[in-house]
Amino acid sequence: MVFPNGTVALKEANLEVAPGEFISLIGPSGCGKTTLLRLLADLIKPTAGTIYIGGKTPEEARKARAYGYVFQAPTLMEWRTVLANVMLPLEIMGFPPAERKARAERMLELVGLERFARHYPWQLSGGMQQRVSIARALAFDPHLLFMDEPFGALDEITRENLNLELLRLWRETGKTVIFVTHSIPEAVFLSTRIVVMTPRPGKIEAIIPVDLPQPRSFETRELPEFFRLATEVREALRRGHGYEVAE
Repeated sequence: MVFPNGTVALKEANLEVAPGEFISLIGPSGCGKTTLLRLLADLIKPTAGTIYIGGKTPEEARKARAYGYVFQAPTLMEWRTVLANVMLPLEIMGFPPAERKARAERMLELVGLERFARHYPWQLSGGMQQRVSIARALAFDPHLLFMDEPFGALDEITRENLNLELLRLWRETGKTVIFVTHSIPEAVFLSTRIVVMTPRPGKIEAIIPVDLPQPRSFETRELPEFFRLATEVREALRRGHGYEVAE
């Protein structure tokens, strides 16, 4: 992927994802993680190479409503209630009023926010706002969920709780998730596989399977295998980037 200013963001990034996987993309800022996600979501067009999502091009997958997208910030409309925010994509897609309300209510129940349906975003904590954003992305039942570092701005306690909530949603819905993060522990805790990327131009340095038992819990982070996998990811980052990686 080459941008108009000549910057090469991605090069030789080859990856296959099976249905139901939870894939984390990890690497430093500027290595092409978000660019890769935006290419998959048809938010930008590739300058070379091919992308297929369930046998469709990204544009075809977008038009088929194959994926939901959760951004770094919740991007909620402050003048709409929580319920109305979750219903927004359903309104745009032309779902009947009764169906979009029923779907939105089910999604809020799924993320544990049914009691806050009539609240406004400014009345919620940052973590609750991101749960609304996830509910909105799931409202039209996409096959895939693209998540661009959705918990990066949250405190560590809230982040760990939302990691647990996300894994519960993943198990209950069976979605395929592609998740961008800068956190090694988060990647190990959430993933079935971790994709380690090099600095720009972004390449895939390593793909690390994560075979930690499911369902995962806070105790998962205490397992020797967790620390072994975190070390493996850290070493792959060091090979690819040539600098010390922070915890």
